[in-house]
Amino acid sequence: MLPFEPYGVFMKKYGKKFQEAAKKVNSLGRYNIPDASALLKDVSYTKFDGTVEIAMNLGVDPRHADQNVRGAVVLPHGLGKKVRVLVFAKGDKIREAEEADFVGGDDIALKIQGGWLDFEAAIATPDMMGVVGRLGKILAPRGLMPNPKVGTVTQDLKNAVKDAKAGRVEFKVNKAGIIQAPVGKTSFAAKQIEENTKAFVDAIMKAKPAASKGTYVKSAYMSATMSPSIRIDTGDLK
Repeated sequence: MLPFEPYGVFMKKYGKKFQEAAKKVNSLGRYNIPDASALLKDVSYTKFDGTVEIAMNLGVDPRHADQNVRGAVVLPHGLGKKVRVLVFAKGDKIREAEEADFVGGDDIALKIQGGWLDFEAAIATPDMMGVVGRLGKILAPRGLMPNPKVGTVTQDLKNAVKDAKAGRVEFKVNKAGIIQAPVGKTSFAAKQIEENTKAFVDAIMKAKPAASKGTYVKSAYMSATMSPSIRIDTGDLK
């Protein structure tokens, strides 16, 4: 279910399992992160391992460059999935990227131009951005374009690859002022979901633009795949 979508009035359009799960959520209430994390475990009914997400509506105007919210955070318990990492490098830097799944330059770029995209994260050294830049129209729409602002264009390849595999999550506010990101899996223990979520929220709070005035976090919701959304008490986020 999409965060922010009201379901109380339109319950009939949802299946029986969703309706039963929704009865466990106080749609008018506000939950702290520990309680929401535990409740998500209870309302998740899919047979597969669903993804837990958080969505935050921020009081910023992304049309102004000084109000953009963007960055990355390494979640303490990862994302519960294997992350295949591609590194664009050459020369001695190739050895530093030995923990990556794929390393290359023009050869890898040609494969990507041919339709190959079997990776979840891409990292590049600054001197490879001439090669990477030609792939912008392919990588950028998929959130795979290396960017120095989030640490994926770097000389420190060893740590960048380590972070990517450990559960590094990039975030960027969209045009509507919303940030949405995964923070774990429904198979995680409630405490793991809680700690991952708190780490993500802390990163958002630290990324607050100086130009942002008034209420920074207008609302926040947690949800799992196909589950009802749980509204978070924004006062608890401070």
